[in-house]
Amino acid sequence: MLAIANLQVIYDDAIEAVRDVSLSVEKGRIVALLGSNGAGKSTILKALSGVLYSEHGEIRSGSILYDGEDCTNQPPFQIVRKGLIQVPEGRQLFDQLTVEENLIVGGYSGSWRKTRAHLADVYDLFPEIKPHRNRISGYLSGGQQQMVAVGRALMGEPRMLLLDEPSLGLAPLVIKQIFEKIDHLRKELGLSVLLVEQNARLALSIADYGYIVERGRVVLDGAADRLLANDDVREFYLGIQREGERRSMRDVKHYKRRKRWLL
Repeated sequence: MLAIANLQVIYDDAIEAVRDVSLSVEKGRIVALLGSNGAGKSTILKALSGVLYSEHGEIRSGSILYDGEDCTNQPPFQIVRKGLIQVPEGRQLFDQLTVEENLIVGGYSGSWRKTRAHLADVYDLFPEIKPHRNRISGYLSGGQQQMVAVGRALMGEPRMLLLDEPSLGLAPLVIKQIFEKIDHLRKELGLSVLLVEQNARLALSIADYGYIVERGRVVLDGAADRLLANDDVREFYLGIQREGERRSMRDVKHYKRRKRWLL
């Protein structure tokens, strides 16, 4: 369904943010894109969504195929119409508009009949936001705003969702609820998902496959359960040490050397 091959992204003609990245997402699957801050995860999503220009970024080489069609460097409105829709990091709602106005914006390309039907579907999926439909979205809690952001994306009839850090700044109970909804969308609607997330354990718990990105390139990939069982992934990304181990300054230096296997 989605195939990225040898992608390179440069900012300001100087900074290489993504370097020779290749990955794929099959129909009806959740794929997790993991890594630390600044690894290049969000840049990959922006390249897919066609919004790099807003930050003076550009794709220098590589290709993006979606359903067999080359959509590299296509404008955002064309990408959205193909059913490839992003939920940006930090929600990015129109905070002076109401909840329902935000949702309606997400369905701008469809008929009013479709918009009304999709509104009902979003409120069924996220009943917590329905009582706030006429409330200014900027006054909602972080969890409610995230639900509106996902709902707004669903209004555009996506076939693939690009989710950028959906757990950011949310309470654990709300995070659990959001991820349950994501899993529901995949199981019930066959929606494909590319999930960017720093919480590796959480992302891999619902993902089918995962890629780990460091310094702009993919350094490890595999089935989610295999990544969860990998000793280096457990140490570097899940913070799990072998039972009874203690850390010293010597251990920290060893840790830094060992992580070079990723680079």
